[in-house]
Amino acid sequence: MSNLVLSAPLKGWIAPLDETPDAVFAERMLGDGLAIDPLDSTLHAPCDATVVTVHRARHAVTLRAANGAEILMHVGLETVALNGAGFTVFVKEGQAVKAGDKLLAFDLDLLAQKARSLITPVVVTNLDAFTIVRRDQDREIGVGDFLMELAPLGETAASSVVEADEVSREVIVPLVHGIHARPAARIAETARDFTAEVALAAVNRRASAKSPVAVMSLAIRHGDTVQVVASGPDAGAAVQAVAALIEGGMGEGGPVPAKTSAGAVSEPVGPVEPPRDGVLKGVMAAPGLAIGKAVRLAAADIVVREQGEGVAEEEAALAAALAKVRTRIEMAAAQDDGRGGDKARKAILGAHLAFLEDPELAAGARRLIGQGKSAGHAWRKAVGGYVEALRGLGDRRLAERVDDLIDLERQVLRALSGEEDEGAVLPPGAILLADELLPSQLMGVDPGAVAGFATARGGPTSHVAILAAAMGVPALVAVGGAVLGVEDGATLILDADGGTLRVAPDAPALEAAQTTLAQRQQRKAAAKAAAHQPCVTKDGVRIEVFANTGSVKDAEAAVANGAEGSGLLRTEFLFLDRETPPDEDEQARQYQAVASALDGRPLIIRTLDVGGDKAAPYLPIPAEENPALGLRGVRVSLWRPHLLKTQLRAILRVAPLGQCRIMVPMVASLDELRAVRAVLDEAKRELGVVETIELGVMIETPAAAVTADLIAAEADFLSVGTNDLTQYVLAMDRGNPELAARIDALHPAVLRMIDLTCKGAARHRRWVGVCGGLASDVVATPILLGLGVTELSTTASIAPEVKARVRDLSLDACRDLARRALDQTTPEAVRDLAKAL
Repeated sequence: MSNLVLSAPLKGWIAPLDETPDAVFAERMLGDGLAIDPLDSTLHAPCDATVVTVHRARHAVTLRAANGAEILMHVGLETVALNGAGFTVFVKEGQAVKAGDKLLAFDLDLLAQKARSLITPVVVTNLDAFTIVRRDQDREIGVGDFLMELAPLGETAASSVVEADEVSREVIVPLVHGIHARPAARIAETARDFTAEVALAAVNRRASAKSPVAVMSLAIRHGDTVQVVASGPDAGAAVQAVAALIEGGMGEGGPVPAKTSAGAVSEPVGPVEPPRDGVLKGVMAAPGLAIGKAVRLAAADIVVREQGEGVAEEEAALAAALAKVRTRIEMAAAQDDGRGGDKARKAILGAHLAFLEDPELAAGARRLIGQGKSAGHAWRKAVGGYVEALRGLGDRRLAERVDDLIDLERQVLRALSGEEDEGAVLPPGAILLADELLPSQLMGVDPGAVAGFATARGGPTSHVAILAAAMGVPALVAVGGAVLGVEDGATLILDADGGTLRVAPDAPALEAAQTTLAQRQQRKAAAKAAAHQPCVTKDGVRIEVFANTGSVKDAEAAVANGAEGSGLLRTEFLFLDRETPPDEDEQARQYQAVASALDGRPLIIRTLDVGGDKAAPYLPIPAEENPALGLRGVRVSLWRPHLLKTQLRAILRVAPLGQCRIMVPMVASLDELRAVRAVLDEAKRELGVVETIELGVMIETPAAAVTADLIAAEADFLSVGTNDLTQYVLAMDRGNPELAARIDALHPAVLRMIDLTCKGAARHRRWVGVCGGLASDVVATPILLGLGVTELSTTASIAPEVKARVRDLSLDACRDLARRALDQTTPEAVRDLAKAL
């Protein structure tokens, strides 16, 4: 095996590792090498290699050369504490790179202020297989210059962890920044003191504890649960020593975080006696009113044996079951394509297929089969490890995947047992009752027979809720254990809009519901027929009814439903679920396509609204204790102004000029609007645009509402985002299913914020719209008009009904209703008032 020459990955001054002010590097706990004091801000590959790890804090990259040499480059010291701030990564794990390729960039000024030191160690971590035969140091070096030469000592040692007769111990990691380079080195140093093979296992992945790079590759976070396992003559002592080291915190310990509601999945609920009045309360998952008979669904437990009947037999059984489920999912997706199936169903089937093909999931199951476990036991344990990990991350988008995994677990276990999971045979008008429904259960029933459903658990943003809305099926979630005490066949009135399930209603209640249902259907049909007529109140006041959009198809649906424009284009559809941001040309094409689909109607484009629960991989937003109060909306745009400028330039290229208006999300002060306007003015100058382009503000924070008079002095319009405004005014996380029933935008406190917004805008003759969920609540329409709102941007499907409601109203009556609504004490009282109008 020939020697490997490493070139300098960074411009700067080369120094020996001894001068690194960190014992982990200076004492060569991680390996031997050199350090570079940087004079530039881009880290390059020192040789042709494969990316082994990119630390989630973006400050460190490990490469593996073709000959097996592992090279760790660690930008600055104690930079892990920045949680990615100031770093931009250009590569991902598993990617092949050439010498000189960019790996990451960093903000030198920020690191100089925040980091302990800028000095960047470059170390070879597997010195059991390589030695440094030549190196340069004590001079200035440029990228690509000679750095050091490695010679192999023999065959590269592979880390093998014997799994027989293991000793193990579970540890909850207290390190605030997780197990990054420094603690990984300490763990490896401790593990090497023992003859036993020692490993760490987390989320169905396993790594030798004697390899710091392998340990770092597990990406273990604060609060994660890991297994310390060992086998060999001193295995017990090794496990005890490594576990004690981790539990001690290594100087970086902190309180172990509790699992957040965003990631938590509650335990199954037991039956509870329904209340005496027979009225159960829950949270709307999909709107509507239904009358039908109770049909209880319960997923039977699937029993699996633990011990297998031979590795070959169990592996074959698992492969056959996975293939069977894969075929079933692919056939369902193909059928949807053939009949133009809805996007929600196709997306969920796609998620199930992606999980089924996850190599780590299958590998975890096969590893357990290799230990003598049955295919069913191995699959259940492998899926269970991922479920627990996702539950504990506190990331709402990831936590939503738990139901998909549980669903997939059941499908594969049924395939292993040979049972066919046939959909329940339902009577017409069935209202399904369950602890919690899985997506495949709802997709497996006859939609023509289902009138609605109610579940004891679940949240309003689950995949089942999305499916219900797509199917047009009224649904309630988080009803509690009382729903499980309802007898099969009981007559039910499911009023999802009102958040109630009435059990065994008396004749007057049943008759009233039937009348209401008939009236709703008639009104809906009449509204649809009149959808394209002008929207004017009884007393001749023009009200604009727009629709919220996120794609060309949404824009087409808006026009078909009589919407007079789009009051909110969510541009996140272009920015999420990709490795790099869209360039100006791509954005311009997409915005033009939406504008063209609206056929000249106004289009209000919201600038990028990421952060919080919407993450973009290429935006290294630091980990935040409360993301809803951190870098999101306009704060991200001003943090990365080049992205904002690119987006504004793309919007300015849409023809005809002036069809597009621009709206800025999450504004809290006038200074933020001024900063965006400055970037807009610069973009206009560059493109030679002299026409006025309207720039408005989303009112989503209490700060913006109470200073609306100041903001309106310089904003061209204001639009209230009631979803976020409600959660901030009430101090309740709108993604928390435990609080969902109490989060109502018709709360008087929220209405008072909208009132302040309208009054502040009126002082400067600015118009006010509402583009949040409250605009689609027909009950709220008269109150919003009475407060001074003149534009409502709804979901496309509800636009005809909102327009019809506006035509039935006089502004004087709306103003009187709004005044009385502001004096109520509960949202329920406000709704009762509005329904009486």
